Amino acid sequence: MSIQKNLTSIRESIPQEITLVAVSKTKPVSDLLEAYDAGQRDFGENKIQEMTQKWEELPRDIQWHMIGHVQRNKVKYMAEYVALIHGVDSLKLLREIEKQAKKHDRIISCLLQVHIAEEDSKFGFDEAELLALTQNPEFIKLENIRVTGLMGMATFTDDKVQVRREFKTLKALFETLKSKIPTMDILSMGMSGDYQIALEEGSTMLRIGSSIFGARN
Repeated sequence: MSIQKNLTSIRESIPQEITLVAVSKTKPVSDLLEAYDAGQRDFGENKIQEMTQKWEELPRDIQWHMIGHVQRNKVKYMAEYVALIHGVDSLKLLREIEKQAKKHDRIISCLLQVHIAEEDSKFGFDEAELLALTQNPEFIKLENIRVTGLMGMATFTDDKVQVRREFKTLKALFETLKSKIPTMDILSMGMSGDYQIALEEGSTMLRIGSSIFGARN
């Protein structure tokens, strides 16, 4: 299957209003260009240096999504161009994004990452931390950051009941927080293995890699 065919088949299986982020980490520029030529404009990377190299080489109308865990000392390398940072999991990171966004006179869109999986390996806020954050005066004063939604990753398991339960938890939290953060309209959940369940539970943004580009190198 070609990248173009894979993309077409996924697009046909999801509602039009859903944002599809093609997870292109580790993939060569030629693969991204093939997806670009098929109409794809949102790409997700998990390493800032790799994303920056691709940004320099590829067309400027691409929307770059930073989907991996973000190290604060690397924010400066993407602040000029990143469209959306998915994995914001601390006030310290928000402070750094705010500082770097100011330097470029930009407002950077961010998703707050929520820890919904029953695995310790995932990053993110828990519900109590998120609610505390929304009431923190420092958070309220951030001017160069727009919190546009929440992101979460379900446990890597074949147990669909568990995955659905975790997505339901995130959706409920999203609904609770929308009244506190009016700029929120994105719920980013669902990857190649579980995106159908994520859609049924209210996802508005999918991060899909292997189903588009094939297995990772």
